[in-house]
Amino acid sequence: MIKVLENPFYYLENFHQVLAWIAERYDDLLNPDERDFLTSFPSLPQASRALFVRMVMRKGTVFRASKLVYAEIGSTHEAARPLAECGLIEEDPTLCLDELFELLQKPEIARAFHLGPHIRHLRKAEQLAALREEYDGEHRFSGWYAESGDHCYRNLTQALCDRLRLIFFGNYRQDWTEFVLSDLGIYQYEKVEFSPAARGFRSRRDIDDFLALHDCHERFAEGAAPAEIIAALPPCSPDNEWLRSRRDKLVFSIAQHVERLADWPAAYALYAECHYPGARARAIRVLEKNEQPREAFELLHSAMLAPESEAERQQLLRMAPRLARKLGQAKPAPVTAAQAARIDLSLPAPEEANYVEFVVRDHLSREDAPVYYVENALINSLFGLLCWDAVFSPIPGAFFHPYHRGPADLHSADFQRRRAQQFHAALSQLDGDLYRQTILDNYAAKYGIQSPFLYWEAIDDDLLGLALDCIPPLHLKRAFERILLDIKANRSGFPDLIQFWPAERRYNMIEVKGPGDRLQDNQLRWIEYCAQHQMPVSVCYLQWAA
Repeated sequence: MIKVLENPFYYLENFHQVLAWIAERYDDLLNPDERDFLTSFPSLPQASRALFVRMVMRKGTVFRASKLVYAEIGSTHEAARPLAECGLIEEDPTLCLDELFELLQKPEIARAFHLGPHIRHLRKAEQLAALREEYDGEHRFSGWYAESGDHCYRNLTQALCDRLRLIFFGNYRQDWTEFVLSDLGIYQYEKVEFSPAARGFRSRRDIDDFLALHDCHERFAEGAAPAEIIAALPPCSPDNEWLRSRRDKLVFSIAQHVERLADWPAAYALYAECHYPGARARAIRVLEKNEQPREAFELLHSAMLAPESEAERQQLLRMAPRLARKLGQAKPAPVTAAQAARIDLSLPAPEEANYVEFVVRDHLSREDAPVYYVENALINSLFGLLCWDAVFSPIPGAFFHPYHRGPADLHSADFQRRRAQQFHAALSQLDGDLYRQTILDNYAAKYGIQSPFLYWEAIDDDLLGLALDCIPPLHLKRAFERILLDIKANRSGFPDLIQFWPAERRYNMIEVKGPGDRLQDNQLRWIEYCAQHQMPVSVCYLQWAA
């Protein structure tokens, strides 16, 4: 059954909530246009305000009145008039041919341009191409299509509203639908206490830098020259790690593109100045590709003294023998990794297409030893339930609006350090029996609330009970400690399956590989870690029986 909100102006109330929130917390960061909008918009007639928000929430900036029909608003044209008078929208705007084609359907195009049968039957894109040569100028909507009997409007303040949305959410990933989904109960968010001073942007420079980075990202995605993008990148405030990280991520993407073009000097220069994870390893590889093995080996040796992560160490160990061989040096002593147990299966191919993980799950599962497909869901969810209070601690700068799925600094280098006391308290419960009750209590109290660690649809009472009965708390503690070492990297790579033996209170994690498949790097790291800490893990290699 589709849920319907009782208040027909729910979207307008949500919009006003954003404006009030911004006025209260960000007034000192606003420019004159933004401040004027916040003070003048509430004085417009309700129907006009509602129509404007409907436009803001829709894709694009040009709309026909016939497509803006809402019962609670009434006459669209009457509601639009005050908006045009105060300059928020433009009536009967000037449109190019491409914009007009976005608004018209094929029969309307045929009438507006009096198309003959040789063009009328073409697809819309072909009609546009055929008319471009003759109609290359701009005209008002009424000039293009005088007999439409319709009105057209252009939202002149979409960019301003997008900035306000950015200021409220602190990102462009979230939009106005967050409010509706929350009001309908589809998304639920943890209620975190934060002071009125808590906000995502600390200065106007932060906002401008974010907008500049976003523009560079869009231009890069559209194919602009890498050199132009790099020249336009803002330096970012030195004390804003979050924005520096966004900048480094974009530089890394540009460097990868330049590397694919085989411009080794330019790629190396970008990687060398980039602090995004993996950039140093790529710089070494680019030096090697550019026939500079000595420089590559020197950088590798320096990196091996202080690897930035397990992932980088893994890459460096893989490159070291090759570079040593190119330089005529002795091959480094191999590092012996802890090995997982091996399972080899030969099974008939299923009659219908099926995932190999499900085939192995169904084959191994027994009444007294059930097997579940869990992959990243189970351990992450157990971590999220035990450490709920730590994750949602009201740390300054972590939460600044009511619609956070998780802390804004989740992937920051100091995420764990800033909550060290809270995480210590949570993980200390694994030294006794308290952890079990905490996990079960949070499962009951927080069910369905958004969290960066919870996979609500993948866990249930039975799976949770088996996990708590069969996985020793020491093993959970070791897994949680590794997640905290590098949350971004270590939330993935877990084995696909887990098998429980409830009577023996034991378990085994199983990574499944089908014919021709191989272990990925993050899977290898988790498997090695589990094997090192005596956490039972196996790799199952499946072949189809002839």
